[in-house]
Amino acid sequence: MAYGAWLPEYVGYISWLGVLFLRALNMVIVPVILCSIISGVANVGTADNLGRLGLKTMGFYMITSLIAIVTGLILVNFTKPGIGADIGLMQKVEGLSSTHQSIGETLLHIVPKNIFLAFSEGQMLSIIFFAILFGFFITKVNEKPRRFLTDFFNSSLEVVMEITMFTIKFAPLGIFGIVANQISQVPDLWILAQRLGLYMLTVIAALLFHMLITLSVTLKVLGKVNPIKHLRNMSVPILTAFSTSSSNATLPLTLEAVEHKSGVSNKIASFTLPLGATINMNGTALYECVAVMFIAQAYGIDLSFSQQMVVVFTALLAAIGSAGIPMAGLVMMAIVMNAVGLPLEGIGLILAVDRILDMFRTVVNVYGDTCGAVVVAKSEGEILPR
Repeated sequence: MAYGAWLPEYVGYISWLGVLFLRALNMVIVPVILCSIISGVANVGTADNLGRLGLKTMGFYMITSLIAIVTGLILVNFTKPGIGADIGLMQKVEGLSSTHQSIGETLLHIVPKNIFLAFSEGQMLSIIFFAILFGFFITKVNEKPRRFLTDFFNSSLEVVMEITMFTIKFAPLGIFGIVANQISQVPDLWILAQRLGLYMLTVIAALLFHMLITLSVTLKVLGKVNPIKHLRNMSVPILTAFSTSSSNATLPLTLEAVEHKSGVSNKIASFTLPLGATINMNGTALYECVAVMFIAQAYGIDLSFSQQMVVVFTALLAAIGSAGIPMAGLVMMAIVMNAVGLPLEGIGLILAVDRILDMFRTVVNVYGDTCGAVVVAKSEGEILPR
Protein backbone atom coordinates (compact mmCIF):
# COMPACT_ATOMS: atom_id res chain seq x y z
CA MET A 1 0.00 0.00 0.00
CA ALA A 2 1.33 3.45 -0.89
CA TYR A 3 1.84 5.76 2.05
CA GLY A 4 -0.57 8.31 0.57
CA ALA A 5 -3.36 5.74 0.57
CA TRP A 6 -3.65 6.18 4.34
CA LEU A 7 -4.67 9.83 4.05
CA PRO A 8 -5.52 10.40 0.37
CA GLU A 9 -7.72 13.42 1.05
CA TYR A 10 -4.84 15.30 2.70
CA VAL A 11 -2.46 14.60 -0.18
CA GLY A 12 -5.09 15.97 -2.55
CA TYR A 13 -5.21 19.24 -0.62
CA ILE A 14 -1.56 20.02 -1.39
CA SER A 15 -0.68 18.10 -4.58
CA TRP A 16 -2.27 20.83 -6.71
CA LEU A 17 0.53 23.15 -5.60
CA GLY A 18 3.01 20.90 -7.39
CA VAL A 19 0.84 20.67 -10.50
CA LEU A 20 0.52 24.45 -10.69
CA PHE A 21 4.24 24.98 -10.15
CA LEU A 22 5.17 22.47 -12.87
CA ARG A 23 2.77 24.14 -15.30
CA ALA A 24 4.39 27.51 -14.59
CA LEU A 25 7.84 25.97 -14.98
CA ASN A 26 6.82 24.42 -18.27
CA MET A 27 5.52 27.81 -19.38
CA VAL A 28 8.96 29.47 -19.15
CA ILE A 29 11.07 26.67 -20.64
CA VAL A 30 10.63 27.55 -24.32
CA PRO A 31 11.09 31.34 -23.84
CA VAL A 32 14.19 30.73 -21.68
CA ILE A 33 15.81 28.42 -24.23
CA LEU A 34 14.89 30.58 -27.24
CA CYS A 35 15.93 33.94 -25.79
CA SER A 36 19.05 32.77 -23.94
CA ILE A 37 20.54 30.91 -26.93
CA ILE A 38 19.71 33.60 -29.50
CA SER A 39 21.02 36.31 -27.18
CA GLY A 40 24.16 34.33 -26.34
CA VAL A 41 25.04 33.47 -29.95
CA ALA A 42 24.30 36.97 -31.23
CA ASN A 43 26.39 38.63 -28.51
CA VAL A 44 29.33 36.24 -28.76
CA GLY A 45 29.34 36.43 -32.53
CA THR A 46 29.78 40.21 -32.51
CA ALA A 47 32.14 40.46 -29.55
CA ASP A 48 35.51 42.05 -30.21
CA ASN A 49 37.33 39.40 -28.19
CA LEU A 50 35.93 36.44 -30.13
CA GLY A 51 39.37 35.69 -31.53
CA ARG A 52 41.88 32.99 -30.80
CA LEU A 53 41.55 33.44 -27.04
CA GLY A 54 37.75 33.22 -27.11
CA LEU A 55 37.71 30.14 -29.31
CA LYS A 56 40.30 28.36 -27.16
CA THR A 57 38.40 29.11 -23.97
CA MET A 58 34.99 28.14 -25.31
CA GLY A 59 36.44 25.03 -26.95
CA PHE A 60 38.00 23.88 -23.68
CA TYR A 61 34.80 24.45 -21.72
CA MET A 62 32.61 22.70 -24.31
CA ILE A 63 34.87 19.64 -24.59
CA THR A 64 35.34 19.19 -20.84
CA SER A 65 31.60 19.60 -20.24
CA LEU A 66 30.90 16.95 -22.86
CA ILE A 67 33.42 14.59 -21.26
CA ALA A 68 31.79 15.21 -17.86
CA ILE A 69 28.33 14.34 -19.21
CA VAL A 70 29.59 11.16 -20.88
CA THR A 71 31.34 10.18 -17.63
CA GLY A 72 28.08 10.53 -15.74
CA LEU A 73 26.17 8.65 -18.44
CA ILE A 74 28.58 5.69 -18.35
CA LEU A 75 28.52 5.47 -14.55
CA VAL A 76 24.73 5.74 -14.20
CA ASN A 77 24.29 3.02 -16.83
CA PHE A 78 26.69 0.86 -14.83
CA THR A 79 25.22 1.39 -11.35
CA LYS A 80 21.56 1.75 -12.48
CA PRO A 81 20.45 3.45 -9.24
CA GLY A 82 16.80 3.63 -10.28
CA ILE A 83 16.51 -0.04 -11.25
CA GLY A 84 16.21 -3.07 -9.02
CA ALA A 85 13.30 -2.10 -6.81
CA ASP A 86 9.60 -1.55 -7.36
CA ILE A 87 9.04 1.95 -6.04
CA GLY A 88 5.55 2.19 -7.44
CA LEU A 89 6.25 4.46 -10.38
CA MET A 90 6.31 2.02 -13.28
CA GLN A 91 4.04 3.50 -15.89
CA LYS A 92 3.66 4.22 -19.57
CA VAL A 93 4.53 7.82 -20.32
CA GLU A 94 2.55 9.46 -23.07
CA GLY A 95 4.56 10.80 -25.98
CA LEU A 96 7.71 8.90 -25.13
CA SER A 97 7.24 6.38 -27.93
CA SER A 98 7.66 9.15 -30.47
CA THR A 99 11.25 9.63 -29.31
CA HIS A 100 12.24 6.03 -30.04
CA GLN A 101 14.28 6.91 -33.11
CA SER A 102 17.65 6.06 -34.53
CA ILE A 103 20.49 8.57 -34.40
CA GLY A 104 19.88 9.41 -38.05
CA GLU A 105 16.17 10.00 -37.49
CA THR A 106 16.89 12.10 -34.42
CA LEU A 107 19.30 14.30 -36.37
CA LEU A 108 16.81 14.55 -39.23
CA HIS A 109 14.01 15.65 -36.91
CA ILE A 110 16.17 18.38 -35.35
CA VAL A 111 15.21 20.51 -38.36
CA PRO A 112 11.54 21.45 -37.74
CA LYS A 113 8.95 21.40 -40.52
CA ASN A 114 7.05 24.10 -38.65
CA ILE A 115 8.90 26.07 -35.98
CA PHE A 116 5.66 27.32 -34.41
CA LEU A 117 4.48 23.74 -34.06
CA ALA A 118 7.82 22.95 -32.41
CA PHE A 119 7.23 25.83 -29.99
CA SER A 120 3.73 24.65 -29.10
CA GLU A 121 4.79 21.01 -28.66
CA GLY A 122 8.01 21.83 -26.79
CA GLN A 123 10.30 20.05 -29.26
CA MET A 124 13.53 21.04 -27.51
CA LEU A 125 16.07 19.93 -30.12
CA SER A 126 14.23 21.74 -32.91
CA ILE A 127 13.90 24.89 -30.79
CA ILE A 128 17.60 24.79 -29.87
CA PHE A 129 18.59 24.30 -33.54
CA PHE A 130 16.40 27.20 -34.67
CA ALA A 131 17.69 29.46 -31.88
CA ILE A 132 21.34 28.77 -32.77
CA LEU A 133 20.62 29.35 -36.46
CA PHE A 134 18.68 32.55 -35.79
CA GLY A 135 21.35 33.90 -33.45
CA PHE A 136 24.13 33.11 -35.90
CA PHE A 137 22.44 34.85 -38.84
CA ILE A 138 21.69 37.90 -36.73
CA THR A 139 25.45 38.47 -36.85
CA LYS A 140 25.36 38.33 -40.67
CA VAL A 141 22.86 41.11 -41.35
CA ASN A 142 23.55 44.84 -41.61
CA GLU A 143 24.50 46.79 -38.50
CA LYS A 144 21.11 48.49 -37.91
CA PRO A 145 18.93 45.32 -37.92
CA ARG A 146 21.70 43.38 -36.14
CA ARG A 147 21.79 45.89 -33.30
CA PHE A 148 17.99 46.03 -33.13
CA LEU A 149 17.55 42.25 -33.02
CA THR A 150 20.39 41.76 -30.54
CA ASP A 151 18.94 44.42 -28.23
CA PHE A 152 15.46 42.92 -28.68
CA PHE A 153 16.49 39.44 -27.60
CA ASN A 154 18.72 40.77 -24.81
CA SER A 155 15.72 42.72 -23.50
CA SER A 156 13.41 39.74 -24.01
CA LEU A 157 15.81 37.57 -22.04
CA GLU A 158 15.70 40.04 -19.14
CA VAL A 159 11.88 39.93 -19.16
CA VAL A 160 11.88 36.12 -19.31
CA MET A 161 14.33 36.04 -16.38
CA GLU A 162 12.00 38.25 -14.37
CA ILE A 163 9.09 35.89 -15.10
CA THR A 164 11.30 32.94 -14.14
CA MET A 165 12.32 34.63 -10.89
CA PHE A 166 8.68 35.27 -10.08
CA THR A 167 7.85 31.60 -10.75
CA ILE A 168 10.78 30.37 -8.67
CA LYS A 169 9.56 32.39 -5.67
CA PHE A 170 6.84 29.79 -5.33
CA ALA A 171 9.33 26.90 -5.52
CA PRO A 172 9.06 25.95 -1.82
CA LEU A 173 5.30 25.49 -2.08
CA GLY A 174 5.54 23.80 -5.46
CA ILE A 175 8.28 21.44 -4.36
CA PHE A 176 6.31 20.60 -1.22
CA GLY A 177 3.34 19.61 -3.38
CA ILE A 178 5.47 17.63 -5.84
CA VAL A 179 7.38 15.69 -3.19
CA ALA A 180 4.25 14.95 -1.14
CA ASN A 181 2.44 13.62 -4.20
CA GLN A 182 5.41 11.48 -5.32
CA ILE A 183 6.07 10.06 -1.86
CA SER A 184 2.37 9.23 -1.46
CA GLN A 185 2.67 6.83 -4.41
CA VAL A 186 5.74 4.97 -3.09
CA PRO A 187 4.90 1.61 -1.47
CA ASP A 188 8.19 1.33 0.42
CA LEU A 189 10.08 4.44 1.50
CA TRP A 190 13.04 2.38 2.73
CA ILE A 191 13.64 1.01 -0.76
CA LEU A 192 13.34 4.51 -2.22
CA ALA A 193 15.87 5.78 0.35
CA GLN A 194 18.29 3.02 -0.70
CA ARG A 195 17.93 3.90 -4.38
CA LEU A 196 18.39 7.60 -3.61
CA GLY A 197 21.52 6.74 -1.63
CA LEU A 198 22.95 4.85 -4.61
CA TYR A 199 21.95 7.74 -6.87
CA MET A 200 23.82 10.21 -4.63
CA LEU A 201 26.92 8.00 -4.59
CA THR A 202 26.77 7.72 -8.39
CA VAL A 203 26.62 11.49 -8.85
CA ILE A 204 29.41 12.16 -6.33
CA ALA A 205 31.64 9.41 -7.74
CA ALA A 206 31.21 10.75 -11.29
CA LEU A 207 31.93 14.32 -10.13
CA LEU A 208 35.07 13.25 -8.25
CA PHE A 209 36.28 11.19 -11.21
CA HIS A 210 35.87 14.14 -13.55
CA MET A 211 37.53 16.54 -11.14
CA LEU A 212 40.41 14.40 -9.89
CA ILE A 213 41.10 12.28 -12.97
CA THR A 214 39.84 13.95 -16.16
CA LEU A 215 40.70 17.55 -15.24
CA SER A 216 43.97 16.50 -13.59
CA VAL A 217 45.11 14.67 -16.72
CA THR A 218 44.09 17.71 -18.78
CA LEU A 219 46.14 19.98 -16.54
CA LYS A 220 49.16 17.72 -16.72
CA VAL A 221 49.06 17.12 -20.47
CA LEU A 222 47.87 20.49 -21.79
CA GLY A 223 48.77 22.86 -18.98
CA LYS A 224 52.10 21.24 -18.03
CA VAL A 225 51.40 21.90 -14.34
CA ASN A 226 51.28 19.68 -11.26
CA PRO A 227 47.58 18.85 -10.68
CA ILE A 228 48.09 18.25 -6.95
CA LYS A 229 49.79 21.62 -6.52
CA HIS A 230 47.04 23.34 -8.50
CA LEU A 231 44.36 21.64 -6.41
CA ARG A 232 46.10 22.84 -3.23
CA ASN A 233 46.31 26.37 -4.66
CA MET A 234 42.57 26.36 -5.32
CA SER A 235 41.59 25.24 -1.80
CA VAL A 236 39.98 28.57 -0.82
CA PRO A 237 37.67 28.93 -3.87
CA ILE A 238 36.84 25.21 -3.68
CA LEU A 239 35.75 25.46 -0.04
CA THR A 240 33.82 28.64 -0.78
CA ALA A 241 32.07 27.02 -3.73
CA PHE A 242 31.15 24.03 -1.57
CA SER A 243 29.68 26.19 1.17
CA THR A 244 27.86 28.74 -1.02
CA SER A 245 26.84 26.55 -4.00
CA SER A 246 27.42 29.61 -6.18
CA SER A 247 30.01 30.02 -8.93
CA ASN A 248 29.35 33.76 -9.13
CA ALA A 249 29.80 34.30 -5.39
CA THR A 250 33.12 32.43 -5.57
CA LEU A 251 34.43 34.34 -8.61
CA PRO A 252 36.46 37.05 -6.78
CA LEU A 253 38.29 34.40 -4.74
CA THR A 254 38.81 32.29 -7.87
CA LEU A 255 40.37 35.25 -9.68
CA GLU A 256 42.69 35.96 -6.76
CA ALA A 257 43.82 32.35 -6.39
CA VAL A 258 44.38 31.76 -10.12
CA GLU A 259 46.40 34.95 -10.53
CA HIS A 260 48.47 34.97 -7.35
CA LYS A 261 48.90 31.26 -6.66
CA SER A 262 48.88 29.63 -10.11
CA GLY A 263 50.57 32.51 -11.95
CA VAL A 264 47.93 33.09 -14.63
CA SER A 265 48.16 36.62 -16.04
CA ASN A 266 45.35 39.07 -15.33
CA LYS A 267 44.63 39.28 -19.07
CA ILE A 268 43.76 35.57 -19.24
CA ALA A 269 42.14 35.23 -15.81
CA SER A 270 39.86 38.24 -16.25
CA PHE A 271 38.55 36.79 -19.52
CA THR A 272 38.38 33.03 -18.94
CA LEU A 273 37.03 32.93 -15.39
CA PRO A 274 33.98 35.22 -15.78
CA LEU A 275 33.20 33.44 -19.05
CA GLY A 276 33.58 30.09 -17.27
CA ALA A 277 31.23 31.16 -14.49
CA THR A 278 28.71 31.89 -17.24
CA ILE A 279 28.97 28.93 -19.64
CA ASN A 280 31.22 26.30 -18.04
CA MET A 281 28.99 24.01 -15.98
CA ASN A 282 30.91 20.70 -15.97
CA GLY A 283 29.44 19.51 -12.71
CA THR A 284 25.91 20.72 -13.34
CA ALA A 285 25.76 19.17 -16.82
CA LEU A 286 27.01 15.83 -15.42
CA TYR A 287 24.46 15.99 -12.61
CA GLU A 288 21.57 16.72 -14.98
CA CYS A 289 22.44 13.71 -17.12
CA VAL A 290 22.65 11.32 -14.16
CA ALA A 291 19.47 12.72 -12.59
CA VAL A 292 17.42 12.35 -15.78
CA MET A 293 18.68 8.79 -16.27
CA PHE A 294 17.80 7.97 -12.64
CA ILE A 295 14.26 9.34 -13.06
CA ALA A 296 13.80 7.36 -16.29
CA GLN A 297 14.98 4.18 -14.53
CA ALA A 298 12.66 4.85 -11.58
CA TYR A 299 9.71 5.09 -13.98
CA GLY A 300 10.75 1.83 -15.62
CA ILE A 301 11.61 3.57 -18.89
CA ASP A 302 14.51 2.15 -20.89
CA LEU A 303 15.97 5.05 -22.86
CA SER A 304 17.46 3.96 -26.18
CA PHE A 305 20.98 4.92 -27.26
CA SER A 306 19.63 7.73 -29.44
CA GLN A 307 17.53 9.05 -26.55
CA GLN A 308 20.57 9.00 -24.27
CA MET A 309 22.47 10.99 -26.90
CA VAL A 310 19.61 13.50 -26.85
CA VAL A 311 20.05 13.72 -23.06
CA VAL A 312 23.80 14.35 -23.52
CA PHE A 313 23.29 17.01 -26.20
CA THR A 314 20.47 18.78 -24.38
CA ALA A 315 22.30 18.72 -21.03
CA LEU A 316 25.33 20.31 -22.70
CA LEU A 317 23.36 23.13 -24.30
CA ALA A 318 21.13 23.63 -21.27
CA ALA A 319 24.22 23.97 -19.06
CA ILE A 320 25.63 26.64 -21.35
CA GLY A 321 22.33 28.52 -21.32
CA SER A 322 21.76 28.23 -17.59
CA ALA A 323 23.67 31.32 -16.49
CA GLY A 324 21.58 33.86 -14.58
CA ILE A 325 18.64 31.51 -14.13
CA PRO A 326 17.58 31.24 -10.49
CA MET A 327 17.67 27.61 -9.33
CA ALA A 328 19.29 26.81 -12.67
CA GLY A 329 19.38 23.08 -11.95
CA LEU A 330 15.59 22.89 -11.68
CA VAL A 331 14.97 24.75 -14.94
CA MET A 332 17.69 22.77 -16.74
CA MET A 333 16.27 19.51 -15.45
CA ALA A 334 12.87 20.36 -16.91
CA ILE A 335 14.47 21.21 -20.26
CA VAL A 336 16.36 17.91 -20.50
CA MET A 337 13.37 15.87 -19.33
CA ASN A 338 11.13 17.56 -21.89
CA ALA A 339 13.61 16.68 -24.64
CA VAL A 340 13.06 12.93 -24.08
CA GLY A 341 9.42 13.11 -23.02
CA LEU A 342 9.79 12.28 -19.33
CA PRO A 343 7.13 13.55 -16.88
CA LEU A 344 8.24 16.61 -14.94
CA GLU A 345 6.68 15.15 -11.79
CA GLY A 346 9.71 12.86 -11.58
CA ILE A 347 11.75 15.83 -10.36
CA GLY A 348 10.08 15.28 -6.98
CA LEU A 349 12.08 12.07 -6.52
CA ILE A 350 15.44 13.81 -6.30
CA LEU A 351 14.66 17.17 -4.69
CA ALA A 352 15.17 15.78 -1.19
CA VAL A 353 18.89 15.19 -1.85
CA ASP A 354 19.49 18.03 -4.32
CA ARG A 355 21.04 20.50 -1.85
CA ILE A 356 24.06 18.38 -0.92
CA LEU A 357 24.65 17.43 -4.56
CA ASP A 358 24.44 21.10 -5.51
CA MET A 359 27.44 21.76 -3.25
CA PHE A 360 29.52 19.06 -4.93
CA ARG A 361 28.64 20.04 -8.49
CA THR A 362 29.42 23.72 -7.83
CA VAL A 363 32.92 22.69 -6.70
CA VAL A 364 33.47 20.91 -10.02
CA ASN A 365 32.09 23.91 -11.94
CA VAL A 366 34.52 26.29 -10.24
CA TYR A 367 37.50 23.92 -10.41
CA GLY A 368 36.83 23.39 -14.13
CA ASP A 369 36.98 27.16 -14.63
CA THR A 370 40.40 27.34 -12.97
CA CYS A 371 41.72 24.46 -15.08
CA GLY A 372 40.52 26.22 -18.21
CA ALA A 373 42.29 29.42 -17.18
CA VAL A 374 45.58 27.57 -16.61
CA VAL A 375 45.41 25.59 -19.87
CA VAL A 376 44.54 28.65 -21.97
CA ALA A 377 47.22 30.74 -20.23
CA LYS A 378 49.82 28.05 -20.91
CA SER A 379 48.89 27.91 -24.60
CA GLU A 380 49.18 31.72 -24.80
CA GLY A 381 52.46 31.90 -22.85
CA GLU A 382 50.73 33.88 -20.09
CA ILE A 383 51.81 31.79 -17.08
CA LEU A 384 53.97 33.88 -14.78
CA PRO A 385 56.71 32.12 -12.76
CA ARG A 386 55.74 31.28 -9.17
